[in-house]
Amino acid sequence: MNNLSSFTFLDSNPLSKPRSLGPHYHGPIHLQRPRNVVVCSVKPSVAPPSSLSVSGSPNQGLSRIESLTQVSGVLGCQWGDEGKGKLVDILAQHFDIVARCQGGANAGHTIYNAEGKKFALHLVPSGILNEETLCVIGNGVVVHLPGLFKEIDGLESNGVSCKGRILVSDRAHLLFDFHQVVDGLREYELAKSFIGTTKRGIGPCYSNKVIRNGIRVSDLRHMDTFPQKLDLLLSDAASRFQGFDYGPHVLKEEVEKYKRFAERLEPFIADTVFVVNEAISEKKKILVEGGQATMLDIDFGTYPFVTSSSPSAGGICTGLGIAPRVLGDLVGVVKAYTTRVGSGPFPTEILGKGGDLLRFAGQEFGTTTGRPRRCGWLDIAALKYCCQINGFSSLNLTKLDVLSDLLEIQLGFAYKQIDGTPIKSFPADLRDLEQLKVEYEVLPGWKSDISSVRNYSDLPKAARQYVERIEELVGIPVHYIGVGPGRDALIYK
Repeated sequence: MNNLSSFTFLDSNPLSKPRSLGPHYHGPIHLQRPRNVVVCSVKPSVAPPSSLSVSGSPNQGLSRIESLTQVSGVLGCQWGDEGKGKLVDILAQHFDIVARCQGGANAGHTIYNAEGKKFALHLVPSGILNEETLCVIGNGVVVHLPGLFKEIDGLESNGVSCKGRILVSDRAHLLFDFHQVVDGLREYELAKSFIGTTKRGIGPCYSNKVIRNGIRVSDLRHMDTFPQKLDLLLSDAASRFQGFDYGPHVLKEEVEKYKRFAERLEPFIADTVFVVNEAISEKKKILVEGGQATMLDIDFGTYPFVTSSSPSAGGICTGLGIAPRVLGDLVGVVKAYTTRVGSGPFPTEILGKGGDLLRFAGQEFGTTTGRPRRCGWLDIAALKYCCQINGFSSLNLTKLDVLSDLLEIQLGFAYKQIDGTPIKSFPADLRDLEQLKVEYEVLPGWKSDISSVRNYSDLPKAARQYVERIEELVGIPVHYIGVGPGRDALIYK
């Protein structure tokens, strides 16, 4: 059985010191093993050295960042919520443009400014806290204008200037409130087979885009034809869903509202394909911020329990209108463990109290919905699959500090069929994912607080062994290690 002792809860202020479970806690707690986990192998307490291991320093961190290519990207390696926003916020200081290329307000990126103030972003790119950074919302993003304006107002009220610093693609599709209603009605229809979406209307909006009756940002400049286009969308939704309320008064109210929105949005609208490609020709540095993650990719994720866009490397080119040959370094962001929100396969999930304790220690509640995230061990098999698809040049391992109180840590390094036959690739079939066995390695924990560590060589030996074992299994170096939510809580390796 797995042991988890002396776990900690975090205060409502995520930058505060962890506090223990209290005098009534008498660990260890035994983790319940999920039903698909039946194989476990134990690694020696001393992990083999990794050829990728390099001691880090602040100077090395700066050189790491400055060596990133002109067009670089930060993408998620799991089911989202890996902490991409923090790395983007840090890297943005060294880039001219930070761009979102896909998804919508279903993304939730939490970042902190130099004073430790928390900002939860959903549409605005995470580079917004850096005054010299231009933030681009690309053509592949679906834009909910009320949500965007709310974010901008929140940033402005906290002293973050957005004027002239945010551009919205004229080719991006508009996500309306009715899309969110339809999302909820669709989930209700699915009953026990529901996807577990954020109900932010992402899927319905992309559906309209794909069947070619969507409304784009550029349509706001033509209010003479806008009402007819919107009427078509609303009438279609009303004919499809019995509970959808629609009449002439609804259309009139929406049109009047979007006339006001169009006027406010006009200064932000741009041909971002031209802007970004001009910036590339002028040798400006561009950082692409992915929303969601590869395991939620519409093609490569655990379909149908996925998002409606392409959060993997291919989505960068289609979502911004840039050529594949200009893409350079891609940094994959991966938690030191695994989480996912909503329904769908999760081979390394920890069930019962163990999963609950990990959830509270890591404050694993959705930025967008507040929903509790499902928690489990790091899935190396899934991580290798993501690395194969994206071609990452390096990894950012986040939230290593959350594992600090564990007696032992497991790595799910391989999948096997029920009869023991090795599975060489990540299965597409949900039934195969439900039935497979996970093979684990068990590594020692380090049982000490690492949140104040800033040099790799100062990490406990067991923590370094964990990082280096991940590098060895995946074959990609870990260049960044997160040990807390703050900007400075990052180790460069």
